[in-house]
Amino acid sequence: MHSDETRPASEFWDELYGEREQVWSGKPNPALVSEIETVAPGRALDLGCGEGADALWLAQRGWTVTGVDISGVALERAARHAQEAGLEDRTVWLHRDLAEWQPDAEYDLVSAQFLHSPLEFPRERVLLTAARAVAPGGLLLVVGHADFPPWAQHAHEGERAQPPTANELALALGLPEDQWTVEARTSEGREATGPDGQKAILTDAILKARRTA
Repeated sequence: MHSDETRPASEFWDELYGEREQVWSGKPNPALVSEIETVAPGRALDLGCGEGADALWLAQRGWTVTGVDISGVALERAARHAQEAGLEDRTVWLHRDLAEWQPDAEYDLVSAQFLHSPLEFPRERVLLTAARAVAPGGLLLVVGHADFPPWAQHAHEGERAQPPTANELALALGLPEDQWTVEARTSEGREATGPDGQKAILTDAILKARRTA
């Protein structure tokens, strides 16, 4: 599928999800699991939740989760998976464009897993908006590609050929040191499978920030 920046982003993502019955693996992202598995549950916000695997993993561990995505097709699947798992009471699904949406609540965890787009997308501004929704003592967890997968169709992040490192993202967000404790690192390699079964070893850029005030 080729991107067309003249049409609404919602149409692009609905078409992508509509091309197959399941786009993603259905498993939670490994970095989310490793970073959050031992964190006491509370209220979580999952940005770009897609088909809901991360949100459902959190809900299964006692979190109350709000999943937000621009694709209604993806959200229908997420809601169905939540119903099948008996997690309707722990999940809320919002059909929103993150480029325009403003959270109206605070969360103990704000998670943005691979919030990349082949379309023009104000990622840093969206993440700054999300950071303001983190409750005191809560976490902001941003995980992205350290290098784009070989099956990526085109450069993401505007005209950048490479995504920002975790340190670059931390600098761009400029979270005040007197209000945040920030960890930025690159993960070890992990096996990944592309949409057509391609195999690759990928590394992730992980930004984990705890709001201290």
